[in-house]
Amino acid sequence: MANKTVSGSLFKKMVTNGAVNLKNNHKEIDHLNVFPVPDGDTGTNMQMTMMAGIKEVNNLESQSIIDISKILSRGLLMGARGNSGVILSQFFRGVYSEIAKIDNGSATVQEFIQALVGGYQMAYRAVMDPVEGTILTVVRESAEKVLREQPNLNSVEEVLKMYLDQAKETLIKTPDLLPVLKEAGVVDSGGAGFIKIIEGWMMALNGQMLNESEASSAPEPMEHYHGAENLGAFDIKFGYCTEFIVKLHNPDKFTEDFMKNPLSQMGDSLVVVTDDDLLKVHVHTNQPGVALTLAQKYGDLQTIKIENMRVQHSNIMHTDDKNVNKVEKPRAKFGIIAVASGEGIKDAFKELGVDTIIDGGQTMNPSTEAFVKAVEELNAEHIIILPNNKNIILSAEQTLDLLQDRSIRVLKTKSIAQGYSSLMAFDPTGELDDNVEEMSAIVSNMRSAEITYAVRDTEINGVKIKNGEFIGITKNEILVSTPSRIETAKKLLDDMIDEDREIITIFHGVDATEDEILGVVEYAKKLNPDIEVDLINGKQEIYSFIIAVE
Repeated sequence: MANKTVSGSLFKKMVTNGAVNLKNNHKEIDHLNVFPVPDGDTGTNMQMTMMAGIKEVNNLESQSIIDISKILSRGLLMGARGNSGVILSQFFRGVYSEIAKIDNGSATVQEFIQALVGGYQMAYRAVMDPVEGTILTVVRESAEKVLREQPNLNSVEEVLKMYLDQAKETLIKTPDLLPVLKEAGVVDSGGAGFIKIIEGWMMALNGQMLNESEASSAPEPMEHYHGAENLGAFDIKFGYCTEFIVKLHNPDKFTEDFMKNPLSQMGDSLVVVTDDDLLKVHVHTNQPGVALTLAQKYGDLQTIKIENMRVQHSNIMHTDDKNVNKVEKPRAKFGIIAVASGEGIKDAFKELGVDTIIDGGQTMNPSTEAFVKAVEELNAEHIIILPNNKNIILSAEQTLDLLQDRSIRVLKTKSIAQGYSSLMAFDPTGELDDNVEEMSAIVSNMRSAEITYAVRDTEINGVKIKNGEFIGITKNEILVSTPSRIETAKKLLDDMIDEDREIITIFHGVDATEDEILGVVEYAKKLNPDIEVDLINGKQEIYSFIIAVE
């Protein structure tokens, strides 16, 4: 029998089935990546994003479609990986924003259609410069189709069938909208992954539930932090849990920003709520007296509760009294977070002042949650994040919304080479804006390149590529493909080095031979005898050479 509404339990089955269907087919989606390199990860990013959301949904007891869509949206955002994962999380955030408006526990056909419309609209808003021919086009045209045909759609099954049909039709034409897809002979991988999700929805509506055991075993994240592994290692940055209620003198003239703005600079876990003439504040801070004095500017204190969380923590851990009063490490002015893989690369970044390394890169895009945790662990006034990959930038930028009480800047570094070079301009004694400006200038003026190997035959931008050849990538485009790693390197260096360049940094990977390394150095010196060469054993996989020229 056709469904006239989407209940919470049905919605849960649909999204779970969609996630499992994507997980079962994510390798197929990975293979659709435009570049024929062994790092195709769109399917992997999308399925890990979905499974993070499903894990949260499975822990939820409520069967309300509003509660389920809300926790799903939150779980997806925290688990979002790569551009595709972030866009997917924003689609479901838009779905929730519309479902939250319904008056009962189920969505009607019309309300479900509107949720799909809200999903595409939110996804578009999440991207600074939306590109047609991607997953965005797929979700938009599908939603627009069912919205136009809404008077003729009488069941959820009819809606999803038309939605899915349009999604497949749009996917087929993505190469016509995005020339790089046509040149590579593939459709958009993000759109293809999204279709796997919707196919799972349709299966659930038809009673075909996929193996849910896969949904309960979400992949373990592969990010690593140098922080608390247990309660005993926990570092309390702000020691006093401070709560108070104020009766406002002039509630009509008071805005919550009067308290939010200054308190966000001196603590975390901040909650500011007003109700008529009362103001309630909760904050973790090292300066509870300052917070109370600030509040007294706007009214009379009614209740106060201040607890020393370090004392509580020490009591729980049965530590000595002398440890309770242990002086906290002073807060640093700057904290730097960088994404990197390869032990040699990580060590090089640490030597240049990076505080936290998130394990990741082309083959493993870290989640939004990885960045949130990394920021929270740093006791620093200002945080600078180096994503070092174009597919990781969006995930890193989610911290700006999720941690609005922290001073965070995301430098849009698109490669290890850019991130490493940018650190040369970092001044720990300078101001935040000055540092960001100088580091960005380095990124804009330097040249970077990578050498890896092709995993299929194709042709891109006029470059004919054969499976197994060594390909040289610069400016996010494949410049050259040859059967020889050293010949590929030489052609890249021809494009990168001139008499004005002063320094070349070469990260050599695990598969680069000593002769090849020496050959790259000799050729760089031949092009510019005065150039300074810095060799670093990056120990990275996939990329034989990562090259930065300044």
